[in-house]
Amino acid sequence: MSHSLQALDRAHHLHPFTDFKALGEEGSRIITHAEGVYIHDSEGHRILDGMAGLWCVNLGYGREELVAAASAQMRELPYYNNFFKTTHPPAVKLAETLCRLAPPHVNHVFFTGSGSEANDTVLRMVRRFWALQGKPRKQWVVARENAYHGSTVAGMSLGGMAPMHAQGGPLVPGIAHVRQPYWFDEGRGRDPVAFGRECAAAIEAKIQELGEDNVAAFIAEPVQGAGGAIIPPESYWPAVKTVLAKHDILLVVDEVICGFGRLGEWFGSQHYDLEPDLMPIAKGLSSGYLPIGGVLVGDRVADTLIEAGGEFFHGFTYSGHPVCAAVALKNLELMETEDVVERVRDDIGPYLAKRWGELTDHPLVGEARSLGLIGALELIDPACGERFPKTWGAGNLCRDISFAAGLVMRSVGDTMIISPPLVITREQVDELVGLARQALDETAERLAHQPHTKEKSA
Repeated sequence: MSHSLQALDRAHHLHPFTDFKALGEEGSRIITHAEGVYIHDSEGHRILDGMAGLWCVNLGYGREELVAAASAQMRELPYYNNFFKTTHPPAVKLAETLCRLAPPHVNHVFFTGSGSEANDTVLRMVRRFWALQGKPRKQWVVARENAYHGSTVAGMSLGGMAPMHAQGGPLVPGIAHVRQPYWFDEGRGRDPVAFGRECAAAIEAKIQELGEDNVAAFIAEPVQGAGGAIIPPESYWPAVKTVLAKHDILLVVDEVICGFGRLGEWFGSQHYDLEPDLMPIAKGLSSGYLPIGGVLVGDRVADTLIEAGGEFFHGFTYSGHPVCAAVALKNLELMETEDVVERVRDDIGPYLAKRWGELTDHPLVGEARSLGLIGALELIDPACGERFPKTWGAGNLCRDISFAAGLVMRSVGDTMIISPPLVITREQVDELVGLARQALDETAERLAHQPHTKEKSA
């Protein structure tokens, strides 16, 4: 079966974020089924999914309750739109539940089909808000370098990933980027507290450069996920709050990855005591079982959009899709009933932090960090304590070795990241850490055959 499916895949399927030529030469891995925290491929291998799909399968695979919710809704109302003064029960009930779980000042939601669409919506919404406020010049959005906010044109423009910008053609105008709070790569050897405040100060400098009367919003993830599981210094967000409080600028906190329990709170904003005006959501909203996203809208923005009147010319065919909404609603119900968020905060998150932190004794690891159920390992050359040459591809090598050993661990450059399902057990955390150590050992052995880093760069 594997070879025939690989041949069909090679002939017809263009994968996301992929070197098509290289994949065609190597052949795709075929995932056939899954249960709990494990996926299975067509070769009969069982693999611990340390990335919960793409940061999203929070309740794990095989939850029959979610299958039943989809089936029941498909029989009752498989589809209807939310255009033209129309709605349906799943969208209404999901909106109410989301606003109950969100911070108290958030009481409205605009549904989308994904996180990328959610961030497109954010860009439209903040500019619409300021136009209604009589300040149409407030167009600029400040974002961070190496941030990821989706791969649509607007999402890619909001994000700060140089390779995406290089292929994206002209970007959406009115978006500026400031330095990221990445202590290991950009502040190592310095006081983390001072570094965090310095990164926040860069936001204020950019606001002053652009002019407060021209800046609409600042957007950032609580923890940068796809950028490398970058957990900011504790001084960063309090300093950002101080900066934004001085200026009339909206705060957008991208919760696509950090929302729905990943950091041990319903939303990452709550972990960092933030009060966002807008919160893009997706991924864990349905545990990835069906595509759905949205924007949680704070009262300041929602009240203006509602009271000013006039049509907001924006939306999607599948905004608030009834089957997706029904599954998301059941997903949130199960998370509440099973105390999933509290367990991440009080039990499995601290346990992962303890076990994951033990990997700092490995010669290849320069830093092991985690928060809730998100973690990263920074790979370094033990001979000099610095990064390996990029041409060695140490991170990709470690990722491939890890997958072959039975663990999905993602590489972002030479940063290895994990984001396992929130239902992972302590025993499975032990297995995950053991497999990660095994992958590190083999990676170190393979890299030892390369010339010494300093000799290579001399």
